[in-house]
Amino acid sequence: MSMKNKSALILGATGLIGNELLQLLLQSDTYERVTVLVRKPVAVQHPKLTQIPVDFNRLDNFEDAFAVHDIFCCLGTTIKKAGAQSAFKLVDFEYPLKAAQLAKKQGARQYLIVSAIGADSRSKVFYSRTKGEIEEALRQLKFPSLHIFRPSLLLGKRNEFRLGEKAATLLSPVFSPLMMGSLKKYKPIQAKEVAQAMVAVANGNQSGEFVYDWTEMKRNDK
Repeated sequence: MSMKNKSALILGATGLIGNELLQLLLQSDTYERVTVLVRKPVAVQHPKLTQIPVDFNRLDNFEDAFAVHDIFCCLGTTIKKAGAQSAFKLVDFEYPLKAAQLAKKQGARQYLIVSAIGADSRSKVFYSRTKGEIEEALRQLKFPSLHIFRPSLLLGKRNEFRLGEKAATLLSPVFSPLMMGSLKKYKPIQAKEVAQAMVAVANGNQSGEFVYDWTEMKRNDK
């Protein structure tokens, strides 16, 4: 089933995936209105685009912005950038959950979120455990349509330098072809391919809960 004249809201539009997603939604004939919640305005102008500067600690003040068809959550940080586990959890758990609660209240039908490979609420690794916890919390909300994307290493041009990711990116052409079978889900993936998969899935308007790893995202990235 496909729909036209849809509206979308993006959280995390300045990030690696969010920026790609914004461009795709603005180019799409399916969406007539795209709203982004940002701390600072993005350097993009388009007739379909509405930018709303927000304090993410006060998302309740922007409840009306969540009255859209599809919510795309691309929020995410690192422990190093956040500075503490509590700050990390704020960005990767509290904000996405609050956004989902407001979206559900406003009648949004689809919630699409970027999680991570290895997400597991029982993991001993804080990062993976937090990702697993937000997935479980979102499932409890019972959205008509919930889509969880679990990329491994993201490839693309970041505004910030991350040494570990840079090294892994350089080595990925060597090791990626060796990742076969059950290891496929750990393959690096271009941020644009994740964004393309998110748009393709959103256009499908399927009801239910779905999880996508490397294989499913590559299948839907057109």
